[in-house]
Amino acid sequence: MASSSLSRPGTAGAHGIPRVILGSALGTMIEWYDFYIFGSLATVLSLKFYPPGNDTFALIAYLATFAVGFLVRPFGALFFGRLGDLTGRRIAFIITLTIMGFSTASIGLLPTYHAAGWFSPIALIVIRMLQGLALGGEYGGAAVFVAEHVPDNRRGFYTSFIQITATLGLFVSLAVILATQNSMTPATFQDWGWRLPFLLSIVLVLISLYIRLKMKESPIYAQIKAAGMSSTRPLTDALTKWVNLKQVLISLFGATAGQGVVWYTGQFYALFYLQTVLKLDAKSANIDVAVALLAAMPFFTVFGALSDRIGRKRLMMTSLLLAVIFYIPIYKGMQQAAGNNVVSVSSVKDKVTGAVKLTPQTLDAATGKLVAAKGAVNANHPMLMLYVWLQVILVCMVYGPIAAYLVEAFPAKVRYTSVSLPYHIGNGVFGGLLPLIGLGLCATTGNIYAGLYYPIGVAAVCFVFGMIFLKETHGTLIWAEANKPG
Repeated sequence: MASSSLSRPGTAGAHGIPRVILGSALGTMIEWYDFYIFGSLATVLSLKFYPPGNDTFALIAYLATFAVGFLVRPFGALFFGRLGDLTGRRIAFIITLTIMGFSTASIGLLPTYHAAGWFSPIALIVIRMLQGLALGGEYGGAAVFVAEHVPDNRRGFYTSFIQITATLGLFVSLAVILATQNSMTPATFQDWGWRLPFLLSIVLVLISLYIRLKMKESPIYAQIKAAGMSSTRPLTDALTKWVNLKQVLISLFGATAGQGVVWYTGQFYALFYLQTVLKLDAKSANIDVAVALLAAMPFFTVFGALSDRIGRKRLMMTSLLLAVIFYIPIYKGMQQAAGNNVVSVSSVKDKVTGAVKLTPQTLDAATGKLVAAKGAVNANHPMLMLYVWLQVILVCMVYGPIAAYLVEAFPAKVRYTSVSLPYHIGNGVFGGLLPLIGLGLCATTGNIYAGLYYPIGVAAVCFVFGMIFLKETHGTLIWAEANKPG
């Protein structure tokens, strides 16, 4: 029989839904902060941890290291997903938070290439792998934990607070960087000030760990465990049984791969593009993106709540289609708003390193010839914020409902594993490689819009696949499943 704790679905036991959301969302936000602070400081840290003499090579090498963290996320999803389905959601995401926090703080203590040679980038890669493994287990645990506490008819709304954490983590990382930069001279920040945002992670993690240690297990998981309905072989059940593996593949190619490229285009690629192609100074680019993120964040809950009424699939597919149609016009608008008339990029191979050097070019008004673009000093920042905001709205539309969709798509006994795997392949592989692929395409083709062909292509394929195979899930009653007799 179902336990009394499930007699009123969505009461979240003695904790209350707000406390459950706070404990889950705060820890997840900190993990995203830890993960993204690395990317937010790309243009600074690339020169610290790689050989000097070729800035473009250093940036591309740094972005490759950044991508490593994404590539190992599916392995973290498998490892911690199995742990979460075997021993419980709470234990798994306490461990992931601990690993992420201390890995991030260690970057703040890592010697630079100048001090330690090749030990520095190698150690950085190892740390990024640990971060990726931790994040691979964190998101699925938090999303499932919240979803298994809340009413079936409001799951989109409540899980959307977990969805805010990724963008909030990026926003906080930008805000901390800007605050640190404003508290010291540029030379001091370049020298040692960049370490402070990483070291702050220790304080944030300790606060979040204190909250999470006081939380109890998900009531649905506790019920299926007590009734003997949990899986003893979650990886086998999730990946070798065709009915579940098929749903993993449908979720990946019909939802999360497209969601991943939309997320990273609208936030990280936009930031890298402003700095690297349109030649905005790092501080201005960070401010423009941070303001756009802050203005768009409430829409995660708007679209999450809307998905409870009209369904998850309709919103997610609409976002992918709009991204395919409007990305190039949006980025053309960004180019015009930057005010330095960058029209192409030259790619010259360095004779020593063999790396491709990326140089944005503009038309010289006097000669009509292409010359190296200078910094964007006349940028229309309100318009740049608007263009980034439009991209983040597309993120909200696809990302706000997707946690609820993933939870509803899989049974409780393998839910942690099954949710985590397509999410982190879609975001870690398809999305995480986007900055590297995008800037690489710009460098090799000379076309400043070539980097958009990758996310447009992935979103288009995902839209077609999702329209055909993705099923609507917003009427799924996951509490009824746990109340079935064991």
